[in-house]
Amino acid sequence: MIMNKINPLIRKILKNRGITDEDEILEFLSDKPKKTYDPFLLKNMEAGVDLLLSAIKQNRRICIYGDYDADGVTSVSLLIQVLSHLTTNLFYYIPSRFVEGYGLNKDAIDLIKRDGAELIITVDCGSVSYEEVEYGKSIGIDFIITDHHNINDRPADCILINPKQSDCSYPFKHLAGCGVAFKLAQGIQRKMGLPKTILSEVLDLVAIGTIGDIVPLIDENRTLTKYGMRKINGRKRPGLKRLIEEAGITSEEINSEKIAYIIVPHLNAAGRLKDAKTGVELLISKDKKAIDQNTAILVQNNAERKRIQEEAFEACKKIVETELREDLFYIITPKNIHEGIAGIVAGKIKDEFGKPTIILTESGQQGYLKGTGRSIDGVNLYESLKKYESFFLKFGGHSGACGFMMKSEYLDELKRCLNHDIEVLYKENSCLFNTDIPIDLTVEVGDIDLDFILNIKKLAPFGCQNEKPLLQITGLKPTYINYMGDNKQHVRFFSQDKSGKGIYCVFFQRAQDYGEILQKSNELLNVSGYADINAWNGDSKIQFVIKSITC
Repeated sequence: MIMNKINPLIRKILKNRGITDEDEILEFLSDKPKKTYDPFLLKNMEAGVDLLLSAIKQNRRICIYGDYDADGVTSVSLLIQVLSHLTTNLFYYIPSRFVEGYGLNKDAIDLIKRDGAELIITVDCGSVSYEEVEYGKSIGIDFIITDHHNINDRPADCILINPKQSDCSYPFKHLAGCGVAFKLAQGIQRKMGLPKTILSEVLDLVAIGTIGDIVPLIDENRTLTKYGMRKINGRKRPGLKRLIEEAGITSEEINSEKIAYIIVPHLNAAGRLKDAKTGVELLISKDKKAIDQNTAILVQNNAERKRIQEEAFEACKKIVETELREDLFYIITPKNIHEGIAGIVAGKIKDEFGKPTIILTESGQQGYLKGTGRSIDGVNLYESLKKYESFFLKFGGHSGACGFMMKSEYLDELKRCLNHDIEVLYKENSCLFNTDIPIDLTVEVGDIDLDFILNIKKLAPFGCQNEKPLLQITGLKPTYINYMGDNKQHVRFFSQDKSGKGIYCVFFQRAQDYGEILQKSNELLNVSGYADINAWNGDSKIQFVIKSITC
């Protein structure tokens, strides 16, 4: 790519995001990015690879122990696939969300020991499982912990590979769980001199897990995800190909939004409602019958998840509007909410009201509640809760999300403390609850042509810390207004600016909220949204997908 051929508007967007160095711009826009790091820069990687290869050489039985979300499922699948090239004395274990909860537990370790395992490799969990690891060691099990979650002051005392260790020199701290698992695979490949295809074959899993865990899509994550999405679009993994078909993805090119809003929820749905192993079996299987069966289960689980999620959201929304109006930090204790969808609902409530949200459900253990939370940009949920760690039997997470089990007797005190703390934060920062998405660029209608849209696509994959550019167009006059949908909830219209150049605009879901503004013939509108291409029945038109309208 030649620097002077880069669209100047794209340069402005990159500059607004802090990317100004010429080499950095080229790397960001490259189809073949190179930003990746030596896996052996990760603390304990050398020791982890040596222990693993020694176990394989001695034909010791190995268990991959994962989490039940999409990051965990892809991480387990990745290591099963890679290590299967070296040993068959291998199996995996994913705990039940409902019976065991997140992370290592002693009952699971007993079961794994009974199955003959002498080495457990965790993925996407285990950093703070000090007691569980000590127990496992006492009955003859070695551990390699690979994880990316925050670490407390009592980390697991074993080979721990996590870039968030304070004394880890790895230059990028935001790998997903599957990213750390991939670095372990990379270390094995390098140490053994194995073909690089062993790594390239699992990059699709890395992309799904990285997007699914909402880690920053920058730096090395961007590199891994770009190559992984190319792999996904090659449709080489039979189970993933089948899931794409059955999930209703009809577009030839699958982007990060399709992964985030269609593929990831289907993989998550298994662990949320039933058994996360369904996702692993789909991703590692080559048997058509098994693939068809597991795909059907995931599609059915996801449909059920949507139904109960919507019911739970409406119930929690009502509680917020009737009981928590004055709160700045929502702690919701709804009745009969399915534990498996509590995290999604917490996220939707957070998005709806712009406040950090925790939803508590019955734990099944007398006197304890399970909590799951989601937070806004200005509130580090992990740090907020860590201050009250004595309330929790289990606790973990990161700035944007958390999970814990707590004594129910501490509930009122936790509510009081968190609301007090956030009041202090709000006094220090009056913009704390500002939910407005910052505008990346103000453009003219004439700027939005096919070349500009194709250049915007080069900024993909979009996601955490690399959102799709939000554009603003000012002084538009709407004509040919057409309401769509069963309840006229969508609207499409044609707009012209002062130069007479026009563009089709579409506004989904909120048409009725802006009906009065649109009908005022003398009003000029300012719109913010995204430039896109609408392909329908073989015809393609440039359109502007609106997020908000002002006069």
